Amino acid sequence: MDHVDSGRRKKGAVMANDNGFVITKETWENMDEEQRSWILFDTMQRNTTEVRRLRKWNKTTGLAGGVLGGIAATLGLKWGT
Repeated sequence: MDHVDSGRRKKGAVMANDNGFVITKETWENMDEEQRSWILFDTMQRNTTEVRRLRKWNKTTGLAGGVLGGIAATLGLKWGT
């Protein structure tokens, strides 16, 4: 495909996927509506998946931090008295 470039992001390029392929503004303008819709749908699905992963990671690290903080506080109180 001549419109897909795996190199550096070009001026006026639209990032269409997280695997690094870039669609130029000119290519985007020449695509039919169905192609654009599928690219937008795929991008939104990937973004949704990333947000879910980040939320899960946030909950996990928050829980781990709470447990470690609780242990540290307990040990501090025992050693302090």
